[in-house]
Amino acid sequence: HRASWWTESIGRDGIITCMYRAPMMQTNLLRGALKRHALGASARLGGSSCTALRIGRSRGCSGRNLSSVVAVRDDDDGTAAAATAAAVAHVRAAVNGVVKKRGPSLVGKSTKEWQQTSFPSVEDEEIKKNYLNQIHSDEEEHASPTHLKYTGGQSMPLTSKLKIVEPGEDAPRGIWPVYRILDEDGCFRCPSNDGYVDPEMEATTPITASPSEEIMSRSNDDDEENENHSLSRLRVILSSKYPFHSSQVEDTNLLQPSSTPYADTAHDNTLLRAQRQMIRLRQMDSIMQNAQRQGRISFYMTCRGEEAIHIGSAAALRPQDVILAQYREHGLMMWRGFTLDQFTNQCFSNDLDLGRGRQMPIHYGSRALNYHTISSPLGTQIPQATGVAYKMKLDAAAAAANGDSNHDPGIAICYFGDGCASTTDFHAGLNFAATLKAPVIFFCRNNGYAISTSVEDQYAGDGIVCRAQGYGMAGLRVDGNDIFAVNAAVREARQYCLTHNAPILIEAMTYRQGHHSTSDDSSRYRCPKEVHSHSTSTDPVKRLNAFLERHEWLSAEETAKVRDEERMAVLQAMEAAERRPLPQLETLFTDVYESMPRHLQRQEQQLHDHLAKYSDKY
Repeated sequence: HRASWWTESIGRDGIITCMYRAPMMQTNLLRGALKRHALGASARLGGSSCTALRIGRSRGCSGRNLSSVVAVRDDDDGTAAAATAAAVAHVRAAVNGVVKKRGPSLVGKSTKEWQQTSFPSVEDEEIKKNYLNQIHSDEEEHASPTHLKYTGGQSMPLTSKLKIVEPGEDAPRGIWPVYRILDEDGCFRCPSNDGYVDPEMEATTPITASPSEEIMSRSNDDDEENENHSLSRLRVILSSKYPFHSSQVEDTNLLQPSSTPYADTAHDNTLLRAQRQMIRLRQMDSIMQNAQRQGRISFYMTCRGEEAIHIGSAAALRPQDVILAQYREHGLMMWRGFTLDQFTNQCFSNDLDLGRGRQMPIHYGSRALNYHTISSPLGTQIPQATGVAYKMKLDAAAAAANGDSNHDPGIAICYFGDGCASTTDFHAGLNFAATLKAPVIFFCRNNGYAISTSVEDQYAGDGIVCRAQGYGMAGLRVDGNDIFAVNAAVREARQYCLTHNAPILIEAMTYRQGHHSTSDDSSRYRCPKEVHSHSTSTDPVKRLNAFLERHEWLSAEETAKVRDEERMAVLQAMEAAERRPLPQLETLFTDVYESMPRHLQRQEQQLHDHLAKYSDKY
């Protein structure tokens, strides 16, 4: 936890370089202090005129430390060498004094703790002040993109401001903006670089704000957490570093520990569980797709590139919220507790399959998890979701009329792709929901393709979300590859549904990196370079990993270890499912009626007679 220092002799070009390596929490403190004291010392030691050429940072090989370099030019007679050496000694002594005072746990302390630290001298107080001033340096150096490049070359403006456009309000000017919190490099975006600025929000919302005392006081709320993975400390750091996003930092449950340890991770850290489940999804997709190619299962569909939609939205929902999905949202079940054994049992249609082998692979369902069984026909879940939400609305009204204060109302959420928005069920479902005022979220995963049909050939308008106003419902567009933005969007949409007893349409902009299914070859209708470009620049798993590495929560090596663990877990579950027997033949006739009617009894008897007659054929 101490800084290591190296100094070089002055070169022929008058450049003297001082380099140090330190953990990230010390880096901002040391950079500014070295620059100030180097120049100040040069003036005290002979009045040499020195110019700081560069205050730079470069990531070390391990990815966990940063190296900072200060280059000072000697514009006069060479006294810069002595000046810089004096400055190095001064800063090193000051920092070591703080380390001795605070002990080896200096790294990882919150801004609140730094503010309360009593430094031994005026110079050290200046160092502390410099650190607090430098805490926003990453944000200043980070240049957030202004627009999102989408399939077909369309450019969409990005916004840092979450705003639900309600019925009766003016639509956004031009193209609907895409709400985003986390940029591709793992930094929270800078609102001053937004490509779209709402005039009303610009007039009422400050671009910079300071985190409240309440936020700053929470740095030690969860001392039971691992100090290196403390969610409370991370919230304080993020709120201090990105004050514009401080309210979202405090509201997102991705940065809140669970009240009890999660069953699949044995810890209460929600953020690390989210990352692990996104990796688990990807490993499961890869292995199960390969299993289909080997003839071990009949069919499979991957969600590669859309994992942030699953985990981000699932974390924002409550257990009583009913999910009606299409066929590319298995991450929501995973978040709610569906195990790898249950996934693989369904894909292999064995005796432990909850559907008893009656459905195609990946057509999951779970009554216990409030997850309706997947249907192959496109769009059927949309009007069904309206009916589910309307029933929940009636139940909430009945509970209120009866004075049932324990009733915890829920909503329905319906997932579908951009191609599904071209079906008649889409129109019927949304129109009924708007007129009946049903509390339902319609969540469109706009991943660029409806099987082989790109969005360029699907619609001429501005995507899907612009249709919300035509139905008289609220709308919101979000970056589907940003887990924090998706979580915030669904959380706010859920609250909107309950408050207004009304529906909302969310469009999440993402990209389908894989084939539509194992029956598809996407190279026949899109260029492999396009897929590579999106998988390199917009991948949601890489984005979250970059965030965790930037804040020194996980290194690349530790993430690779998680990936290996999840791969082995999927393989073990698949091999176990493959060894299990098929469902009993009698289950073919059950679960439709509470008691089997006579016509099914006759059919069952006919089947047994047939098998007995042709036993050599079966």
